[in-house]
Amino acid sequence: MSATSGDYETPILPGDAPSDYERYLNTEELLALQKGPDEWVHRDELLFQVVHQSSELWLKLAASDVEEAARLAEEGDVEEAVRHLRRPLRCMRYVTDQLDMLEELSPWEYQEIRKVLGHGSGFDSPGWRALRAALPRVGQAFHARRREAGLSLVELYVQRRDHDALYRLAESLTELDEWCQAWRVRHYRVVARVIGDAVVGTQGTPVEVLGRLVQTVVFPELWEVRNELTARSKAET
Repeated sequence: MSATSGDYETPILPGDAPSDYERYLNTEELLALQKGPDEWVHRDELLFQVVHQSSELWLKLAASDVEEAARLAEEGDVEEAVRHLRRPLRCMRYVTDQLDMLEELSPWEYQEIRKVLGHGSGFDSPGWRALRAALPRVGQAFHARRREAGLSLVELYVQRRDHDALYRLAESLTELDEWCQAWRVRHYRVVARVIGDAVVGTQGTPVEVLGRLVQTVVFPELWEVRNELTARSKAET
């Protein structure tokens, strides 16, 4: 019986995998990207690789959607830009939450894994770098639309009911910035818990440097405007 006559168990996509699910998702290649038992220096290498590889996929999606949000904002479609920024926010929640899995590593036994990481470091994450590179573009697009409307940041927040889409874009950028900072904090605490906070990382960077980076934000002006709004409110009372 052919697939066109109701045989839904017969794959129709090109490839050698036994199902279309596996062919479309390239599961054979995907699941071969982790070391096998005969290659492990410790069985928790699988945990370590799965957490980091899945993080790269979520960060890839986040960067792609931030780029799309930037394009839409540049073209003046602020409403759709806001909608696209909801997905990177979920991505950042996922990559932050799954860091919990790394706390399942025994600090002593992880030292065996650490020996085979070479100079590998989270600083080299292509997904994180792509996301960080995409964020300024969407910020610039937001400010272009704000200036086009003749608004300062303070005016946008005070008059937010008259400029709802722009306001929601500003708040989405703030929330995304907050989640990036939350990821930094969580990453630092996990590293400190597993290897310590007074040691040098695999790339020769002291772990304490991670601690200093947790205050880094992408859109400082969106945080500063809160201070300005508070000062304005006090001046008007």
